[in-house]
Order: sequence, then structure tokens, then C-alpha cells
Amino acid sequence: MKTKKQGSNWTAYHDPETGRYFAEIIYTSREGREQYNYEITQDVFARLGTFGDDVENERLIKTAKITYSFENTMYGTLGPERTVWDEEANEAMKKTVDRQEKT
Repeated sequence: MKTKKQGSNWTAYHDPETGRYFAEIIYTSREGREQYNYEITQDVFARLGTFGDDVENERLIKTAKITYSFENTMYGTLGPERTVWDEEANEAMKKTVDRQEKT
């Protein structure tokens, strides 16, 4: 099974050690940067990349539980610049990404 899938603004990860699935959506422009991390299900991971349009992949990811958000734009933010919604899931995702980038 694949452990990583990617689109233009999103990346999804499967951690075979824990059986968990995560996804991140990152938007970067000259106005700033936004990042949103999610803990997704196996079903969502399996469906990612099957759509002809990345917007549909992002919509699917956004149906999952958000674990982290970061917004820093020249227009300001509506809330805190960084918000961790689920500390444990956010740390587990960081470990998954680190392991996959080392291989």
C-alpha cells in the first residue's frame, strides 16, 4: 500500500507502524501562507487522487477531523495565527512525515 499521495496543494500520509492516516493542505502565495492538517480515515486516503480535480480532493480531506491550522497572511487572520486542535494527532503526524522523509 502507498504511504504517501500528493496533489498540487495537498499531501496525504499513511503510517504503517500505527495504522493512522493524515493529510495536510498548504496554500502559499505572495500574500502569505496557510496550512491545515487533518487526521483522515483509510477510506478517505484510498479515494484521494481519484478525482480529476484537486479541489475535489481538498473537499474530501476537509470532511475529516482538523488537527492543526496556521494562517499568516498580509490581510491578517480571523483568529489565532496558529491553532492546535488535537495535540496528540498533530505530534503523530509530525513523526509520520519525518519518518517518510528520511526514507
